[in-house]
Amino acid sequence: MAGPLDGVTVVALEQAVSAPFASRQLADLGARVIKIERVGDGDFARAYDDEIRGMASHFVWVNRNKESVALDFTVPSGRAVLDELIASADVFVQNLAPGTAERMGLSAAQLVATHPRLIACDVTGYGEGGPYAAKRAYDLLVQAESASIATTGWPDRPAKPGIAIADLSAGMYAFSSVLAALYERERTGRGRAISISMFDAICELMGYSIYFTSYSGRTHTPNGISHPSLSPYEAFETADGRKVVVGVQNDREWARLATRVLGRPELAEDPRFATGPARTAHREQVTALCGQVLARMTLEEAIEALDNAGVACGRVNLPNELIEHPQLEARRRWRDVDSPVGPIRSLLPPPVSPGWDLRMDRIPDVGDSTVAILKELGRIDSEIDDLKRAGVVGVPATDGPVEDKGAEHGS
Repeated sequence: MAGPLDGVTVVALEQAVSAPFASRQLADLGARVIKIERVGDGDFARAYDDEIRGMASHFVWVNRNKESVALDFTVPSGRAVLDELIASADVFVQNLAPGTAERMGLSAAQLVATHPRLIACDVTGYGEGGPYAAKRAYDLLVQAESASIATTGWPDRPAKPGIAIADLSAGMYAFSSVLAALYERERTGRGRAISISMFDAICELMGYSIYFTSYSGRTHTPNGISHPSLSPYEAFETADGRKVVVGVQNDREWARLATRVLGRPELAEDPRFATGPARTAHREQVTALCGQVLARMTLEEAIEALDNAGVACGRVNLPNELIEHPQLEARRRWRDVDSPVGPIRSLLPPPVSPGWDLRMDRIPDVGDSTVAILKELGRIDSEIDDLKRAGVVGVPATDGPVEDKGAEHGS
């Protein structure tokens, strides 16, 4: 069955994580995504590591379901190809280096002025205007500027979150905004220019910290595996050296924990612990009370006791334990995705709806759709051979090396 975005064509002038994550989600739902890459090396995220049988983990994750065209669009013959692709597209997504898209006439506003039905999305580091507009923006840098790092880890040891939340939040907002614009176009017939910045996206995710700091008079400092406004809401060591996470969000849950797990029903009415603010004010005592009891149980005993009491809990799993997680296995969330190095075990995308057939198609090699798409555009074999010889287009390395003349790409 076709996906809900079947028939939508996306041209993605993209690299790294943010824009590729957005376009991959459109592809998951059925859109055709034509990925424009540098001639030769392609998207620089292909070289982040070589852990997936020579392929990079990030690239494998955010680039399935796409067709790769290796193209030097800085020369007239290459730009003509890009312009034809954009003219036939429904959506254009780019995350070139700061200022590059506008300089080349490829910003969202410029393209929509020429193609009124086009939905064009710029994914930038810090947005248009302001003192940071021209700064390079990688996930680490934007996390640092947005105070994400300052609220993660422990008070004396701040840490970067383990996933690229600046890239991913920008990609999610680009994805959802394109969907909204597609719906708007169905009603109005008009396209839309959209701008999403990594900084704006992660600042939205920092909303709790912004409000907390603005109105409490206190800085939101790192809390380790805990929460500044809830207690107990943290991890506890168990007798077998593992960690169990306990999350109490209201007074009813605290009463169940105190009565049925801690064996101290009087704590439910104790004024030091009876309310959320009181428990937070007496956090050290709450932590000690819970820690003493849970330390006498194994992880599985603790999980069983907490589940039986109706108290939210979980295991602090390692990545290898996530890969073998029984919930993923029971719900058949794993599929094999084809790639230049053979099948790659991959997770299904999150949307679940009867009748939606979400795509899990091939991860492309650099330029593996170049020839086919040039032929779609009407180029004959001799013209394609001329473009190859000039280094304007590229094909997979198995078809012969080509010179890298790609435009400078950004974050």
